[in-house]
Amino acid sequence: MTTKSLDAPHDIRDLALADEGRRRTEWAERSMPVLRQIRARFAAERPLAGRRIACCLHVTTETANLMITLRAAGAEVALCASNPLSTQDDVAAHLVRDHGVHVYAIKGEDHETYYTHIAQALAFGPDLTQDDGADLVGSLHMIKLGRLGDLSGPVRAMVEEMSAEEREALVAGVRGSTEETTTGVIRLKAMAVEGVLQFPVIAVNDSRTKHMFDNRYGTGQSTLDGIIRATNMLVAGSTIVVAGYGWCGRGLAMRARGAGARVIVTEVEPVAALEARMDGFDVMPMAEAAPLGDLFCTLTGNLHVIRPEHFRAMKDGAIVCNSGHFNVELDIAGLEVLASDKREVRRFIDEYVVEGRRVLVLAEGRLINLAAAEGHPASVMDMSFANQALAAEYLIAHEATLERAVHRLPPEVDQEIARLKLAAMGVGIDTLTDEQVTYLASWDAGT
Repeated sequence: MTTKSLDAPHDIRDLALADEGRRRTEWAERSMPVLRQIRARFAAERPLAGRRIACCLHVTTETANLMITLRAAGAEVALCASNPLSTQDDVAAHLVRDHGVHVYAIKGEDHETYYTHIAQALAFGPDLTQDDGADLVGSLHMIKLGRLGDLSGPVRAMVEEMSAEEREALVAGVRGSTEETTTGVIRLKAMAVEGVLQFPVIAVNDSRTKHMFDNRYGTGQSTLDGIIRATNMLVAGSTIVVAGYGWCGRGLAMRARGAGARVIVTEVEPVAALEARMDGFDVMPMAEAAPLGDLFCTLTGNLHVIRPEHFRAMKDGAIVCNSGHFNVELDIAGLEVLASDKREVRRFIDEYVVEGRRVLVLAEGRLINLAAAEGHPASVMDMSFANQALAAEYLIAHEATLERAVHRLPPEVDQEIARLKLAAMGVGIDTLTDEQVTYLASWDAGT
């Protein structure tokens, strides 16, 4: 990798797409009133003035509105994609041309380009990062620990050209980070347990106004949307196997049942499995579900949830996809070994022939809701990205006192985001009376 490539102000598909990106970003903004109010305050107060923020997020219209909000707060911003297939090229062009964001993202980029873009975001020299899957933070920690062999090729090439002092300065310059997704938070908490976390991180995903809405309603709707766009399948009357009954799995199971499917849930956690059963879903191991499903979708955040023994048991024409963050939930390498033939039969659909039966894999096992559709609706991302914007402000305001740990935003921030969202929806709620406040704070009131 050359120094020139690292210093490039952007790397996108085509700047001429910017007008369409601007129109679609403005359309999304109409459904993001909470972030719009935060942006107005940020523009007046400039809480991020002089800060450099590197973001590794899905490059969508909703993310564009977050980037515009960070710019309004006074920050310089670099943005790379958190998935090779999730970038909306017109949005990338709009951010570069109209808002001065350094975007490094091209839809469908190969492995080498994807990690070149991560290297470019790191070379930006951030003092804050925003991640969706901990790719930036993970790379920074490999650099700090001297584990260059664990870095991807382009990032390793960049680091090998740096002196020890430059490497140290890159990591030490980061004052904090925010993490968007469950998968990333799991990785960060593992770092904290091992005592290697180098700076404080705000787990945006742990905010109730994020995971209870984005993960459930956003993932539920957008995953089904991506599946339908990719396949044009009829959901009604089909059997859909949902792997994982966390907030994302709950959302998809609910939406699939609402569209007329029979839903089977697979789980490894007893409480979640019990909840799924009491919510009215069939629950069984994947080995039992494999011969029954017409469509399988993984939403677990774990490795090899669907493996060769499951592919081998599936019926002819079974459809398999993933809506977890990384493309490791399906053992694609194992499927490649099993298959006697592979061909692309439709955009986003690869057909594998396994022992005479066809298994159809969507979007290379990557996030189906972003690869084949547009991701979550703007209305639900309004709350998620309100959390991201306020988390960046919180990190700067408390950078001198926050420990190197994974933190949650204070509950009052959650409450304020919910209050603003309700107000935008025209929904009113009750308030506690003085008598009720006193009662809740007392211990001596009996029956």
